[in-house]
Amino acid sequence: MENVVLIVHLILALSLIGVVLMQRSEGGGLGMGGGGGGLASSRAPGTALGKLTWVLAVAFICTSIALTIIAAQNSAGGSVLDRIIDQPNVPATEVPTLDGESLLPPGADAGAPDSLLPEAN
Repeated sequence: MENVVLIVHLILALSLIGVVLMQRSEGGGLGMGGGGGGLASSRAPGTALGKLTWVLAVAFICTSIALTIIAAQNSAGGSVLDRIIDQPNVPATEVPTLDGESLLPPGADAGAPDSLLPEAN
């Protein structure tokens, strides 16, 4: 089900890009100029491409919401932090040696990386 909605979503996205690129530019980049019309006006789109753009945009938003709902249902129901906290402790590794002698300074712990730092006076 998720794959079908995702494929429809991708087709809608590509169609929406194509329809927007085919429309005639009305000037006034970034919404500047062009009169008082726009998204907040009550004027309906005048051309068939304008109406098709609105239909594709509404369908795109609906498939986006549907994909969000499907993903929420398929989630594990837990937080990412729960998975980090529940990790088992990693056992300390063996200290590498050179001819039977430890490479760590005397009194250093192999599992504690801070022990290699010099102490501040």
